[in-house]
Amino acid sequence: MNLNLTNKTAVVTGASRGIGLATVRTLIGEGVRVVGAARTVTPELKETGAHAVAADLSTADGVSALFDRALAELGGIDLLVNNVGGGDGATVNFLDVSDTEWTGAFDMNVLSAVRATRAALPSLIERRGAIVNISSILALMPGGFPPAISAAKAALTAIGKALSEEFGPQGVRLNTISPGLVNTSVYSDPDGQVAQWAAASGMTLAEFRQQMVKGQNVATGRMAEPEEVAALIAFLLSDVAGNITGANYVIDGGTIKTV
Repeated sequence: MNLNLTNKTAVVTGASRGIGLATVRTLIGEGVRVVGAARTVTPELKETGAHAVAADLSTADGVSALFDRALAELGGIDLLVNNVGGGDGATVNFLDVSDTEWTGAFDMNVLSAVRATRAALPSLIERRGAIVNISSILALMPGGFPPAISAAKAALTAIGKALSEEFGPQGVRLNTISPGLVNTSVYSDPDGQVAQWAAASGMTLAEFRQQMVKGQNVATGRMAEPEEVAALIAFLLSDVAGNITGANYVIDGGTIKTV
């Protein structure tokens, strides 16, 4: 399938690793000129050939600086991938979640996308471009997970639907992707949060990862790969998906069982 993305321009946030890095690589492979933004620019991001920008996208100044540089580098923006997210919101028990954790989760997962979209929209309207927001299945099945992150992802999903309605008549498409478990460094870092949970449970990291897959009853029996999510992103950004907008695509290996 020819996605016809050659010579398009794109901004990808959260581009230093995981889904963001895979997306940068996929889009460059399709002939897209990419600005990849992350708080810390990794060697892997530099090696893609993207124009890498270091920016803290949880702040208004960080987003503003990114799009000033992106517009200067690209001359205009056809495609936007709001992938940056996560944050320090790992507290599961509601009564233990501080105000700082709540605001941090919304700054990173919601306001980063709001500000980035606002900055990119004039160019996207002019070029009849496309946006993909990366949410999470936590927006659809929040029980037992950090409430601040689940709530922030639900807000991001709702905003995507609203903006698709407002800007669709002006030629801009906006879709959301909600991944389940994805095989990124979040789940493989031996010093990360998941590794700490594994140690507290008396398991190795590999054992705990597999237990997460079993515990979420993933029908395929495995995590998704970042490249699989990136392929879906590229499809939704392309004209091949030209009449798809306002949709939320779940890529979770069959975790969510409801219709």
